Amino acid sequence: MPTFQLKFINDNLLEQMNYSILNFLTLLGAVGLFLYGMKVMSEGLQKVAGDRMRNILSVMTKNRFAGVLTGILITALIQSSSASTVMVVSFVNAGLMSLAQSMAVIMGANIGTTFTAWIISIFGFKVNIYAFAIPLIGFAIPMLFSKKSKYKSIGEFIIGFSFLFMGLDYIGQNVPDLKSSPEIFAFLQDYASRGFASVMIFVTVGLVVTMIIQSSAATFAIVLIMCSKGWIPFDMACAMVLGSNIGTTITPILAALSGNIAARKAALGHFLFNFFGTIWTVVAFFPFVALIVWITEGLGQGDPNALVSYVGNLEQTDPAAYQAALAGTLPSNSEVMKNILHLQFAVSFGLSMFHTVFNIINLCVMIWFTETYVKITNFLIRSKSKEDEEFQLKFISRGLLNASELNITQAQREILVYAERVDRMFSMVQQLVHTKNGTEEFNKLFTRIEKYEEISDRMEIEIASYLNRVVDGRLSYDGKLRVSAMLSIVTEIESIGDSCYNIARTLVRKEEVHSHFTDDLYSNIDAMMKLVSEALANMLVVLSDIENVHDSDLLRNFNKEREINNYRNLLRVENIENVNQKKYDYQSGIFYMDIICEAEKLGDYVINVIEGVEHQFRKRLDTTHAE
Repeated sequence: MPTFQLKFINDNLLEQMNYSILNFLTLLGAVGLFLYGMKVMSEGLQKVAGDRMRNILSVMTKNRFAGVLTGILITALIQSSSASTVMVVSFVNAGLMSLAQSMAVIMGANIGTTFTAWIISIFGFKVNIYAFAIPLIGFAIPMLFSKKSKYKSIGEFIIGFSFLFMGLDYIGQNVPDLKSSPEIFAFLQDYASRGFASVMIFVTVGLVVTMIIQSSAATFAIVLIMCSKGWIPFDMACAMVLGSNIGTTITPILAALSGNIAARKAALGHFLFNFFGTIWTVVAFFPFVALIVWITEGLGQGDPNALVSYVGNLEQTDPAAYQAALAGTLPSNSEVMKNILHLQFAVSFGLSMFHTVFNIINLCVMIWFTETYVKITNFLIRSKSKEDEEFQLKFISRGLLNASELNITQAQREILVYAERVDRMFSMVQQLVHTKNGTEEFNKLFTRIEKYEEISDRMEIEIASYLNRVVDGRLSYDGKLRVSAMLSIVTEIESIGDSCYNIARTLVRKEEVHSHFTDDLYSNIDAMMKLVSEALANMLVVLSDIENVHDSDLLRNFNKEREINNYRNLLRVENIENVNQKKYDYQSGIFYMDIICEAEKLGDYVINVIEGVEHQFRKRLDTTHAE
């Protein structure tokens, strides 16, 4: 039976709670280190993990039950639900895991964290993963100087991972030391016998304490100390443990602050899961606690309710023995100390049982509402616009392929989503042309275009990989031809994204050398972009019903392509004349024609998409398509 050392009550509370401005600033720095580590880790994941990590996570979370098992195993291994849920948030932020998958893993993490409570109860031992942070940084630094980008990305991921856990550790070190000063909570004994009101008070206290000290395990230890001193009964201790389940969600919420909307939704889903679980338990609180007491006694561990009454009776009948027990000077082989230790273990066992049974029942009920949680989070956290930089395939599953012909239809729908994304990217470029350089709006818009370019590259890889797996399945000859055409279409759409990014970079270079466009040049650029925008709109019409495309839709695209080419040729001749006539300088003319030619090239990629549709999804039109 483990020995729980009772803390000596120090009369000088101010000395114990000597919390300075420096401690507070260090705490802010720790939060900053934690958030920065989250950002670096997420970016490293995106670079190095890619398809391999996505495929591994897909297998581990292919259904809600596999996701739950994954959450249990990860949390049981690292003994920190906060750490495991932060990792889940980073996976969602990196696009490696969907919101629905993350919810199942988070549910499993709540079960996994009960292993920590049992280890503390039985062995008084907890793995300190933070001790490995500095050695990991030492291991990762040489990778940053590697010539291979893959090793550099691995180094960034490891350093971000280390910073994240170092931040967590520093946060724990620099919050007010409530665990060493449990007498701060002595006043709570006056509120422990007010029925349901007491339950709400102690749930709130457990929530707040866990939010402050960032550890449900530390809250567990504080609760045990309070029971040992006879301040609160077992049922109020259970209420504090219940509150800690909500308080522990603050860590992934902090992590999500530096993430995208998907990451914030995952953190909110974690909070909602624990919150709703707490609600039903509070409603049935006293019968539920009675069930836990019955289980604990049935397993031969004694009555956890007996500790408070025993210590209270000892204080009345034998004050000297009570004070000696508090001071830790009472011999461990004395009858009084043996009784206290036995009852302490009964309380510890009962609290662990409460935590475990609560989470198991909560999981068994809530797992069937995973999609409901996803809908709630999507409702509560809405995208500010349709242009949110989230990477998430809508129609393609990363699971096992079952009906290859049906999979082609899914890929077609995903290609349309891909095309709509690059169309939005082009709209951003049109806006960037008339945004003043050096302003926050310009930088924000250019950063968004850069993000869309990264997403475009990743979507091409995802869709192409999926189509290649479809080809490996049982496909008809016609189906294989369709897949071949779709692979070509995906490549051309990605090239459209590249052209959009090239135009944006040209605008940045123009401003860096302080080159200026005349109103006529801006007018010509707008006219060219209007033609290209119409070509993109026509392309979306074709891709929206690729199996039943009309001849008129195809002809409209080819006509638009001829307009773009003719207009480019006209502007090229005009540009030479205008430069010779000194209407604007030669350098401005270079940037101007770079934009015009890139826009015309973008139109070429659009017509390549149309030709891919025409060759495989329609009979060849009896029409000559001039360049």
